[in-house]
Amino acid sequence: MRLTELPKRRPAVVEAVEEQAPNDPVARRLRELGFVAGEGVEVVAAGPLGAEPLLVQVGFTRFALRRAEAARVRLRASGSAA
Repeated sequence: MRLTELPKRRPAVVEAVEEQAPNDPVARRLRELGFVAGEGVEVVAAGPLGAEPLLVQVGFTRFALRRAEAARVRLRASGSAA
């Protein structure tokens, strides 16, 4: 599942951040911000027009992400075994 597909207020766990190109700066920045394997994440809210941006909480920090950025984050359900 992708972060863009996660229903609001449903907890999940980051599985990976996928790069769209070698040395993808957006993927690298997402990992620097805390989107790393094993970290808890949830979508808090979505913007009014086309659900953009997404307000996402990772750990105790909230970020506004474009849907194109959020689509790079692959998730697993929080109850899934690691």
